Amino acid sequence: MRIKSIYLVLFTAFIMVACSTSQDKKGDFIRVNKLRFEKQNKPYYFMGTNFWYGAYLGSKATYGNRDRLLRELDQLSALGVKNLRILAASENSEISNSLKPAFINGLGKYDEELLDGLDFLMSEMAKRNMVGVLFLNNFWEWSGGMGQYLAWVHGGKAVDPVLGNSSWSDFIKNSTMFYFDTAANRHYQAYIKMLVNRVNKYTGKAYKDDPSIMAWELANEPRGGEGAIAGGEERFTAWVDETAGFIHSVDNNHLVTTGSEGSVGCHQDTTLFLNSHKTKNVDYLTFHLWAKNWGWFDAKNISGTYSSTLSRALAYINMHMRLARKLDKPIVMEEFGMERDSSALLPGTAVSARDNYYTSIFTLMTDTALAHGPFAGANFWAWGGEGRPANKNFVYKTGDPFIGDPPQEGQGLNSIYNCDSSTTIIIRKYALLMDKLNK
Repeated sequence: MRIKSIYLVLFTAFIMVACSTSQDKKGDFIRVNKLRFEKQNKPYYFMGTNFWYGAYLGSKATYGNRDRLLRELDQLSALGVKNLRILAASENSEISNSLKPAFINGLGKYDEELLDGLDFLMSEMAKRNMVGVLFLNNFWEWSGGMGQYLAWVHGGKAVDPVLGNSSWSDFIKNSTMFYFDTAANRHYQAYIKMLVNRVNKYTGKAYKDDPSIMAWELANEPRGGEGAIAGGEERFTAWVDETAGFIHSVDNNHLVTTGSEGSVGCHQDTTLFLNSHKTKNVDYLTFHLWAKNWGWFDAKNISGTYSSTLSRALAYINMHMRLARKLDKPIVMEEFGMERDSSALLPGTAVSARDNYYTSIFTLMTDTALAHGPFAGANFWAWGGEGRPANKNFVYKTGDPFIGDPPQEGQGLNSIYNCDSSTTIIIRKYALLMDKLNK
């Protein structure tokens, strides 16, 4: 009896340790609890950035620069910026200004050098207690995206809104057709399944088991209600639910979100925005804020446009917080930015409007977090770090150093350089304020 009792005690202790270890591992993953994120049973609020090119720097190929990547991560960590939004899928395309190389070179053809770069990036982020939000597709052309999947599946050329006879309206309508295309989505989901099951070469962990990933994101700015396509809104909402559900079915550890711009990405229809986020498969809401792109702000006329821009921006944020409360989910503003004064692109030029804009937005964010509101984090666009424009015309060419602006934009347009001391002081101040709430 005594021997059996000893075995029983030891077995019980083993089970308790095993269960405790399992719970500890689960606790490392970021969760949602009503209007806030939690990590290890504590609140998780954050100041983050967009660092879409991180995997590219992490590659051992000629376009990579691991020494620079380590320096960039160290600089961001020192600023208190430990939440990075990262491109984890791109499609090799003939579309003008599309990113090269790409993660996907054709249906089922994946670039191991770039995936290795993502492995390295995630391993180094883990060492610095950083987490990533990884987006898995793109409505827009700059990384290939939905239009390229359609071209591969149907054997044609992708719609190019810059060269040829296609307009931006044609491009948007074509991307919207992705939601209807079963074959294109089958290949898209095959890539997702491959990635979540991939074992990181540097950590030995499968991506689905890696707590340095905060969330998977369906796409960069997937738009609904565009193109005047019959049944488009209903199909978009169903696509969000189906795709988010698929990701959860192959990875039950991580959060899933959309990558939406908010109501602007839903044809100015807040009902569509709500409907596309209310599914249980979408864990939190996202929105973006682009004052210049939406015609609010003119950096060459700051005195005439800044005040109204700020008012409209704060109203847009507050509206989306109200929508998040309706769904009882947190919300993240994962893209926003502002040009340098006078639309300058060179490092060292004035950033007074940007600094004021950031301060106002970050103040609202921290005040809301203090009041336990739904505004749980923000990722500014974008970290350029020590990257600099390579050409006098500020046009990106394949092989140029990566900075925050993607290939189709003027290099330096919205990038925060490591020499932008006034801006980085603001970022650090509010990053530390957000981090103080994680107790």
